[in-house]
Amino acid sequence: MQLTLWTYEGPTHVGAMRVATAMRDVHYVLHAPQGDTYADLLFTMIERLPRRPPVTYTTFQARDLGKDTAQLFKHAAAEANERFQPAAMLVGASCTGELIQDDPAGLAAALGLSIPVVPLELPSYQKKENWAAAETFYQLVRHLARAGSTGDLPETPTCNILGPTALGFRHRDDVREIESLLRSIGIRVNVIAPLGASVADLRRLGEAHFNVVLYPETGAMAAQWLQRNHKQPFTRTVPIGVRATEAFVREVAQLAGLDADIALRQAQAAHPARSRWYSRSVDSTYLTGKRVFVFGDASHAVAAARVASEEMGFKVVGLGTYSREFAREVRDAAAQHGVEPLITDDYLEVEQQIAALQPELVLGTQMERHIAKRLGIPCTVISAPVHVQDFPARYAPQMGYEGANVLFDTWVHPLMMGLEEHLLLMFRSDFEFNDTAPASHLGHANAQREPEGATSPLVPATRESTPASDLAADPILVTQWSTDAERELGKIPFFVRGKARRNTERYAQERGVPLITIETLYDAKAHFSR
Repeated sequence: MQLTLWTYEGPTHVGAMRVATAMRDVHYVLHAPQGDTYADLLFTMIERLPRRPPVTYTTFQARDLGKDTAQLFKHAAAEANERFQPAAMLVGASCTGELIQDDPAGLAAALGLSIPVVPLELPSYQKKENWAAAETFYQLVRHLARAGSTGDLPETPTCNILGPTALGFRHRDDVREIESLLRSIGIRVNVIAPLGASVADLRRLGEAHFNVVLYPETGAMAAQWLQRNHKQPFTRTVPIGVRATEAFVREVAQLAGLDADIALRQAQAAHPARSRWYSRSVDSTYLTGKRVFVFGDASHAVAAARVASEEMGFKVVGLGTYSREFAREVRDAAAQHGVEPLITDDYLEVEQQIAALQPELVLGTQMERHIAKRLGIPCTVISAPVHVQDFPARYAPQMGYEGANVLFDTWVHPLMMGLEEHLLLMFRSDFEFNDTAPASHLGHANAQREPEGATSPLVPATRESTPASDLAADPILVTQWSTDAERELGKIPFFVRGKARRNTERYAQERGVPLITIETLYDAKAHFSR
């Protein structure tokens, strides 16, 4: 294990908790030390759930290690069953509890409980959160899905939605949007799992014609098992963006035995995609070609890169993921965009890549939000891990046609705000826009004369036109730029151009260089990159 300040994924027991917390009548008994109860805060403080997760911790302490910790687990499991009366119980150990080797599965079996007990073997030192969430859901489906139910299917095309969990990025709203989309084309949703599902719902999974996998990271393993054992095909398209949503509608129509063209017209009539028109409007076309760096879990990162390139007109300059289990898919997508894939769970490598590529927009996780803020680059979160602001009170899906509208707003608006800041900076010396100018709507105040010492934005300040007091206060103004150097500086993205100018002038002044040339500019860049 690597000691780090931030991690993209939590330990395996957090992944299991995401599934248990998403369901209604499942309880998780976790063999863990007292300190591991911090995981509750992920759900109550970040996701803002009105209840604590359905988890009982054995909370053994250092002094308990010399005693019978196995008996401590058996007591906790029996007490949880009596107190919460769940319909099924998950049992397992955290990364610390795993070291004790008390065998929670065998201990729970020895209790002879009257409810199904699903043991979780989660190798904490080899796997992480997303894999554990997928494994937990798979084990629940494998133990609880009723066999032999596929022979009695309803006449109406019916599907299950698999993959949404607690603490998932916009899962709540995605499910609502996709369920509405399926309903608009005549497909009924049988079960949504694990989010909001009960044990009885899992037993009914076989009563559907096919499965919709919204989040492969957490739902693909269960879908594959259902395909093998219940002959249920499942979808491969993640409906993020207008084009992917259209492909998704055609795919589910085919699986349901419907006419794909008719289904697509029905879906488009019920769910207007304003983003298609907005992305072609005058307000957006001047953003065409903006350089974008994408990082997140595999599904969201691949989808975001596709939407950015095909629907927004951006240029993808970097693509990566921390989901090593889906590295092949990300490598294939990176090849399509002509970029080198970044497969890592080290945020410092991601920061180095962003700094080197100097994109104009970052689409990433909560980690990249912090990185971009330090680098002065606009950023939008597209994937977990996320923070409390990414669980909004409003309806804000990422999937479906409404999700495409949300993507347009959240991706394009930061660039527009950045452009406004750039224009204000460029015209900062203008008599109407300088810091001492009154508000523009106060007409009588605007009749004042131009502030003394202000210069036209089209005429750079020179040593002769700058007051001597300013020169004394800021000796960097003495340094001059050559025409070629100014032109080269203009190629640097506007949100880091000011820093590049300041660093170069500082470098030149410290070395007594009176005229900055292209060579000086690159020497300064090399100096500050060390």
